[in-house]
Amino acid sequence: MSSQRYALFPGCLMPTEQYAYELSLRASLPLLGIDLVDLPGLSCCGEPMKSVNQTLTLYLSARNLALAEQQGLPFYVPCPQCHLSLHETNLILQKNPAMLERINEMLKAEGLHYTGTTRLVHTIDLLYDTIGLDIIKKHVTNPLTGMKLVVHYGCHAIRPKELGRPDDSENPQKVEAILKTLGAEPITHYPQKLDCCGAPLLPNKPETALAKTGQKLQAIQELGASGVVDVCPWCHKMLDSRQTKAGETVAAKLDLPIVYLTQLLGVALGVDKEKLGFTLNLSPVHKLGLRSQP
Repeated sequence: MSSQRYALFPGCLMPTEQYAYELSLRASLPLLGIDLVDLPGLSCCGEPMKSVNQTLTLYLSARNLALAEQQGLPFYVPCPQCHLSLHETNLILQKNPAMLERINEMLKAEGLHYTGTTRLVHTIDLLYDTIGLDIIKKHVTNPLTGMKLVVHYGCHAIRPKELGRPDDSENPQKVEAILKTLGAEPITHYPQKLDCCGAPLLPNKPETALAKTGQKLQAIQELGASGVVDVCPWCHKMLDSRQTKAGETVAAKLDLPIVYLTQLLGVALGVDKEKLGFTLNLSPVHKLGLRSQP
């Protein structure tokens, strides 16, 4: 199988806190023919500054895109928030020639130029649309048999619909299809499926944020699911790292394993568990009974 080269955009949270996401994607994607390239000089996508200075957000996103353009590589962006920021920058600059000229004038200081030709992919569409389920299935050697899993898509992977996101905003099913290919039994519909994890509220309204997290996890736990699968470092931070506190906020004992899709992908492809970052998950992932392939 020939490999495809992708520049990796790690964002801020994955390489500074959510290490399991990065470890698992670096360990599993090469087995599916994805060669990840680290680009020097990448920065924050700019999304956290959007409400303060939109020009700065556009500049930072365009700068990162220009670095990928310089190498002629498509951009793999595992964080949905970063993916949205870069994608939205492409759309804005395509429609605003004056702003495009202004941003490129700023980029001249580093010898960069942005044209908007870089193709963006997130984990969901990289696996489902680019690699494809048939290829994934051929490489499964350690199927996730008997696992009844719930998918938490979060907000930015599916919304806003009009901007074009990796999956459908009202009925996302790509991750469930991937999990079925890996041998699991995903619960495809549940009332809270599209609910936010609460992360955007955490800085200003922490109790409200934790209540949203707790309410969703409590509902999932009552479904009898084996665990929750996510594709966003911000969501994972809430569902995994803050699960105990979220349970206290809603007066519930929460005991749900929370895992990244790329961690389960690695298990199904036969990667040693030690290379997939499971020791970094703070939720009870041992309950999944995962075993490395002999």
